[in-house]
Amino acid sequence: MASADVDEDVSIGEGSSIWHLAQVRSGAQLGTECIIGRGAYIGPGVVLGDRCKVQNYALVYEPAKLGSGVFIGPAVVLTNDHFPRAVNPDGSLKSGHDWELVGVTIGEGASIGARAVCVAPVTIGRWAMVAAGSTVIKDVPDFALVAGAPARRIKWVGRAGIPLVEVARNNFECPSTGARYQQDGEQLTEIGSI
Repeated sequence: MASADVDEDVSIGEGSSIWHLAQVRSGAQLGTECIIGRGAYIGPGVVLGDRCKVQNYALVYEPAKLGSGVFIGPAVVLTNDHFPRAVNPDGSLKSGHDWELVGVTIGEGASIGARAVCVAPVTIGRWAMVAAGSTVIKDVPDFALVAGAPARRIKWVGRAGIPLVEVARNNFECPSTGARYQQDGEQLTEIGSI
């Protein structure tokens, strides 16, 4: 889009699109078939895998790394500063050299719901789902559905994003795909389909 602000050294994969008023900063890398929504911000050096969707007005601050197939809902914020301040202790304005960047890492197929905030440094596991409006302050395991502030695991979800059904102790099934999963402590792994 002509109204998007895309720095010259951004790598944009084939079939990707960037909508009105979006800003994609220097060194960012977008995989193939990505969609960057209206007014979204992609920070310097941020990496997106293939087929990611970053919805309207989401803020993806550097050094975030998103796996393939990641969904970032409207107005999501991925932070990058442990101790945010506008000024140093002496009152001088902070510059880019006065703080240490920390990032959010999101695994393949994960979804972050509208207006959720992921406070870096955290890792969101593969195919996990963060409910809308949640605040994530600790790592989220693969296939976990987390909600709340702070976010806590409330269910397990499969690749389809539908809550899994427990069919035997620590064994789950996706009602949509029939895929099977096994829980070991706070981890869930795929074990196949019916």
